This record gives sequence, structure tokens and C-alpha cells, in this order.
Amino acid sequence: MEVPGETQSAEYNRVQELRNFDDTKAGVKGLVDAGIVKVPKIFIAPPSNDQAEFPTCQQPNLQIPVINLDDIYGDRRKEIVNEVRIASETWGFFQVVNHGVPLRVLEDMIQGVRRFNEQVLEVKKEFYSRDRTRTVRFNSNYDLYKSRAANWRDTLAFTRDAVDHEPTEVPQVCREATLEYTSHVVELGRPTFWIIIRGSGTQT
Repeated sequence: MEVPGETQSAEYNRVQELRNFDDTKAGVKGLVDAGIVKVPKIFIAPPSNDQAEFPTCQQPNLQIPVINLDDIYGDRRKEIVNEVRIASETWGFFQVVNHGVPLRVLEDMIQGVRRFNEQVLEVKKEFYSRDRTRTVRFNSNYDLYKSRAANWRDTLAFTRDAVDHEPTEVPQVCREATLEYTSHVVELGRPTFWIIIRGSGTQT
């Protein structure tokens, strides 16, 4: 399993390789834990995904817009709204700082997800699913069977229903961190949506 070609061959059946990987329910970490020494073909982009198709940015000093939310309801309100408007029109996204989510909460969430991933496989398998109706699901690459190359990543996802109405479905090992983090993110969403609406000129 070194480098894939554009077409499948008798030696390499991509669909079967994807199924074999998915059926382990171990994700990318499972490959690492198994001690692989070569990246499987399913993770290697075919030759057509080259620099001509995805050119490298030629602006080394390019920086994503950063919006300082400090004093959002005070004297800086108009300034912040204008910054968000410009960022939305020119980039379509932006980063926020001074958002009010404590660093401890962010770190606890990261550590909570790490604890989940470090559990034994049999425990994590209970949450492995591609059923998007599940309130809590763990898998590797949500578009595994559609993308041209799999990404080297695993994902643990929660819906608001799980957090708000069925918190016991959240893995115990990261439950407390997830509930606290979600609470802060929801609170952050209110002013963020407000400035986006104001910046777009929409009246509420």
C-alpha cells in the first residue's frame, strides 16, 4: 500500500480497502496503534490532485481576519460590526478573540477528546457510526466513501440534542468537559450571530 493510481487494479481495490478500514472501527489512531510503517493508499491523493489543480498561495503574509469581540456591546460595537462586514464580504469567515470562553474550558475540551481517543477500542466502537441521526458518533472521515483521498483524522461529534436533552449519551470520559464547552459556545453564538446580522444590514 504505497502509492495509488487513478484506476483500480486487481492488486488494489479502493472500495474494498475503504470497507476494510471502516470495518475496524478503529480509525486512523487504530492504524498508528497497529504500527503501520507506510501510509495506506486510501489516504494518498491521486496524481490529478497536483499543484496545478490546487495552486499554492503566493502571498506569504496573508492573514485571516481577526475580530476582537472585547466591548462588543459598548463603544466598539460599530467598529466590530464593520470589521465583520468586511471580513464576511472579502473572506467569508473570520477568527474571533476575546470571545469570553475561558482558556481552561478550551483546554479541558481538548483533553476530554484526547481521553476518549486514548480509550481501548472496544469502548470506542460503541460510538462508531456513519448514521447522522445519532446524537453522538465517532468515525474517521465523514465522506470516506466519496472523497478522492481520505484525510488523516478521526472525529467525535455531538448534536445539541445530546448535550441539551440526552447528556448521558455523551461519553462519560469527556462528558463534563463537553457540556461546559458547549454551554460557552452557545453563549458565544449569540453576539456572533448578532454582529453578522448587523453587518449584513439585515433588520431584526
